[in-house]
Amino acid sequence: MIICAKNEANNLVKNLPGIFFQSYRTTHEVIVVNDNSEDESKYILEEFQKRFKNLNVIPLTQEAIMIPGKKFPLSMGIKSTRYEVVLLTDADCIPASDLWIQKMQEGYAPGIDIVLGYGAYYKKNSLLNKLIRFETFHTALQYFSFALAGKPYMGVGRNLSYKRDIFIRNKGFSSINHIPGGDDDLFINKVANGNNTAIVIDKDAHTLSEPKTTWGDWLKQKNRHYTTSKYYKPVHKRLLGLYNLSNFLVYPLAIFAAIFFNWWIVLLIFLARLGLISFIWKKAMSQLNEADLWSYFLLFDIWMMVYYIVFTPALFKKPSKKWR
Repeated sequence: MIICAKNEANNLVKNLPGIFFQSYRTTHEVIVVNDNSEDESKYILEEFQKRFKNLNVIPLTQEAIMIPGKKFPLSMGIKSTRYEVVLLTDADCIPASDLWIQKMQEGYAPGIDIVLGYGAYYKKNSLLNKLIRFETFHTALQYFSFALAGKPYMGVGRNLSYKRDIFIRNKGFSSINHIPGGDDDLFINKVANGNNTAIVIDKDAHTLSEPKTTWGDWLKQKNRHYTTSKYYKPVHKRLLGLYNLSNFLVYPLAIFAAIFFNWWIVLLIFLARLGLISFIWKKAMSQLNEADLWSYFLLFDIWMMVYYIVFTPALFKKPSKKWR
């Protein structure tokens, strides 16, 4: 498995033990690419190496020219691995159980080159936390559903696996090196198809990370993520665009139709839609260990309209050149 770390000393101390103490029946290596860190990461990794012989540290001391973001250190990690199956996560993530590697590995079958996992956030008692976790759940619901429908379009770097061979055969990130982000979603968008992609939603296969604690930090994070979606394949952009547009228009159109047409017919259709969404979300939230969010489903449904107003401008912004 591979972790890229840039000034992540505190997270390495906190989360790496959860990586090493995995109940996995065969040998594996843990690669940490130390990307020009200026904190204590070097010394912390040296101490870990004394105890864990399967830790391979790749120190980078120079920035890659004209390759912004995380793709160069990640490429170095993938090219250095001794094994065919690559499992990715971030330094600020920890496996939800000691079966994480095993469960993600079980997603592979003949013909499968990519396994998409779920990267969850810790549960906190705040409105922002619930909105962050719902947005994470809703995004996962989309990319898991698209994958099951034979049209996979993205994965998340917090919990993602693919074979080294598919990375090499597609020349790595060469076609998207000029884009700061996209080491997870854009790469998967390029190489995934309905035959080579599987999903793993088992609760033991999740990863956990700390969510943002201020609205400003979260808005900045989401704006950065959405700047890459403009590079998706046209078919994915059309389908996602139609889905998002329907979520945005449902309440305004329902109000308009209720005023100018038969309000009771509108109400019946609206309640039927709400019941269907409630059923789907409850089942999916339970499977992804987010069941506590279901009681707020009506709030989240309304929030989606506001959400698209807030983040649509990010689609037209120029991506940031920094990944940390």
